[in-house]
Amino acid sequence: MLKRLLSFLIPINIYRKKSDISKNLEVTWNNGQLVVDSKNTNYSYGSLQRILRKGLQYIGYDRIRGFNEVLVLGVAGGSVLKTLVEEVNFEGNITGVEIDPDVIEIANTYFGINEITNLEIIIDDAFEFVLKTKKKYDLIIIDIFQDTVMPNFLFEDFFINRINYLLHVNGFILFNTMTLNKKDKERNLRYSTRFDEDYSVRMYPKVEDHNELFTIKKLK
Repeated sequence: MLKRLLSFLIPINIYRKKSDISKNLEVTWNNGQLVVDSKNTNYSYGSLQRILRKGLQYIGYDRIRGFNEVLVLGVAGGSVLKTLVEEVNFEGNITGVEIDPDVIEIANTYFGINEITNLEIIIDDAFEFVLKTKKKYDLIIIDIFQDTVMPNFLFEDFFINRINYLLHVNGFILFNTMTLNKKDKERNLRYSTRFDEDYSVRMYPKVEDHNELFTIKKLK
């Protein structure tokens, strides 16, 4: 409790871990809230939770409660899972795919995501998972970073087409991107043109300082 109170004055680090995949991971009390950070960016909770919460609000909590299957690519500390379960009150199945077992250990220990009864966590590369899965989903959340870097495959046609195939009609993709420079913004503009008339694409710039969100609805 003391560390939490002090964190309104100054961030209080309580745990550090070296990860082969995410490199430096830290759990910190910040403004009265536990957050997970990598070396240069927020990984879960804090600003990231605010970003993805806004995306879910754009889609609509009532609509999401009517879904059956949600896929989360990039779990990290699990902040979007907590939003889905505790705020949206989503009771369908959630599949969370995370490549880094170290960050899942943190998510279980400090944030209790292993206590979410309608959640299945799969340790796997997101690209490999979407190639293998036989399921289709009503909502696919893509939130994949290695520190401040977004893997190139996220913006390539093969991955985009595979994600589209896995999405039910009237389902949504929620894609969180980071835009640090002009090149990133141009990349996002190209991404928005990769969808035909069967999809409704909306981009929400400046959700936080360096984040742009996409919501993509499959119309038919």
